[in-house]
Amino acid sequence: MNAPEFSSESSQEPALSTVVIPLLKGVIYQENDSILWSCLVALDAKVRDYVHVLDLELVLDEAEGYAFLRSREMDETESGKPTPSTPRLFPRRQLSFPVSLLLALLRKKLAEFDASGGEARLVLSLDEITEMVRVFLPANSNEARLTDQIETHLNKVAELGFIRKLKAESSASQPSSYEIRRILKAFVDAQWLADFDARLDAYRHHLENPGEENSDD
Repeated sequence: MNAPEFSSESSQEPALSTVVIPLLKGVIYQENDSILWSCLVALDAKVRDYVHVLDLELVLDEAEGYAFLRSREMDETESGKPTPSTPRLFPRRQLSFPVSLLLALLRKKLAEFDASGGEARLVLSLDEITEMVRVFLPANSNEARLTDQIETHLNKVAELGFIRKLKAESSASQPSSYEIRRILKAFVDAQWLADFDARLDAYRHHLENPGEENSDD
């Protein structure tokens, strides 16, 4: 990475564009770029003020080492009147049921992993993830087809930035492994997990009634 540019106001403070532009492109991870991360932490308040004008808010978790922008929820003004509708810079994505189920199960697994005091990174194999999903599927599901379907859904989850597929260290026949990225905690929060059992009941109902509508993120 090139050296960060500096503003005319200070010879020691990086320019806002140094961090705002990468944020508009996607998630910033401390582990990926420590220099950019340091700039972002130093400009935290200024970045929040700047993106506020765009109806965005900064989510920055120094403990977990990630930051991203999301649209602000503005239902009412301070006077209690509804705000005029404004275009969303980051539109909501509609998620298929299998992707929603995977996100729920991975978030639950991450919570259990944290509670056990394990390593900093949660890595699961394709086989382990398949076993997590299997309990929600008919007992006579075709094994090869199930694995292919789960891999397809995992690719979508990876596109959303919640997991990262790891390169096989040895044989190409070795099952794929995935790192569960901790940013998932920001999208599936503790309150959501508190209702997890009820949501799983809804998922089981959906599996028995596959023609129902998909869920939103």
